[in-house]
Amino acid sequence: MMNEKVLLMLNEQMNREFYSWYLYLSVASYFSGLDLEGFEQWTRRQAEEETVHAMKIYNYILERNGDVVLSKIPAPTQKWNSPLEAVEAVYSHECELTGRINNIVRLTREVDDYTTEVFLHWFVTEQREEEAMANRVLQKLKMIGSDMSGLLMLDAQVATVGQAQEPAP
Repeated sequence: MMNEKVLLMLNEQMNREFYSWYLYLSVASYFSGLDLEGFEQWTRRQAEEETVHAMKIYNYILERNGDVVLSKIPAPTQKWNSPLEAVEAVYSHECELTGRINNIVRLTREVDDYTTEVFLHWFVTEQREEEAMANRVLQKLKMIGSDMSGLLMLDAQVATVGQAQEPAP
């Protein structure tokens, strides 16, 4: 049986991952409206990935005979003043998720729930990657400033960010 506090935090995290899906879809829609197809593709892929994260937690809770508690998903912001502001929102959210996962890991250690701690190691690594990716895009947007040609070049570049790489022959 899973510790009640751990179960509560896992359910909260699962629902935050579903919120992340909403946030990334909202950002993708914003980029679509600007005809920034590369940014749109990147954030759509991120949205899909967030549902995978949520379902990992969902399945884990069920495997441990816990009760899954689905909550209402709040609507994310749908308008930003600039691509920089939209990516800042994504980066900030990823940092928040990292903190939440770290808090769950801390609790699992306090209650000697090593099974859940090991399960969460994947999320710890994933969050490091998510933060790094969002930060790279954010820093490039800051360098570009208001240069439209730079933005279009970056748009082409981010179209491939996060795509699965084919193994070399």
